[in-house]
Amino acid sequence: MKLRARQYFDDRATREMQENLKPKERTLRETLAYACRILAMTGQEAGLAGQISARSDKPGCYWTLRFGLGFDEATPDDLIEVDADLNTISGQGMANPATRFHLWVYNARPQSHAIIHTHSPYVSALVAARQPLIISQMDMTPLHDDCAFLADWPGVPIADQEGEIIAQALGDRRAILLAHHGQLTTGEYVEEAAYLAVYLERAARMQVRARAFGPMIPVSDALAAQAHDYLLKPSIVRATFDYWCRQADRL
Repeated sequence: MKLRARQYFDDRATREMQENLKPKERTLRETLAYACRILAMTGQEAGLAGQISARSDKPGCYWTLRFGLGFDEATPDDLIEVDADLNTISGQGMANPATRFHLWVYNARPQSHAIIHTHSPYVSALVAARQPLIISQMDMTPLHDDCAFLADWPGVPIADQEGEIIAQALGDRRAILLAHHGQLTTGEYVEEAAYLAVYLERAARMQVRARAFGPMIPVSDALAAQAHDYLLKPSIVRATFDYWCRQADRL
């Protein structure tokens, strides 16, 4: 049997996934509503703490779940469009005041079009202990060199200062662990931000559990970088999101 280079298999898999994995078309609000339900399904709700948003077509504006609802209750009609002063310009209701810090992240990261912030259980345990993420298992690698760490809690993020601090700490990474607080993920599209949010909570769960067996042993940077790029292929991200949507529909 002929041995082929890794690139051959990467290229072939990429081509075949593009041909065979056809993502379902949804409106932005439908996608956001599904993302909310996926977050709830994966145990990431914490009352009314946590938010989701996506840029709108209007400059400086974004769509978000109206305040007062939990992630599990979200429907497309519950998404509202707000401006930079958090005034509702489409839909009924008000934005979660804590989404104000999203404005600073969007301003600092023009490539990001969606933001998810949760106080998920294992992330919360990790950040309560003020611990950064250690990439030590394959399923953690979508976060390799892509998860920042903010060691000091700036307080409830309802003002502008918190947004500046979080955006600066995030830098050019897609995700961040916020000590004494929770997690934040961004994406070029909603599905990517949701995918990273789910995998960041899973990564934190693995880290908390693995600590019982001794020190964490990181995987090599080179292999983690390869896995990061492979597992963040849009075809994989969108197909995974579609699977989670089907799971949510069965609940």
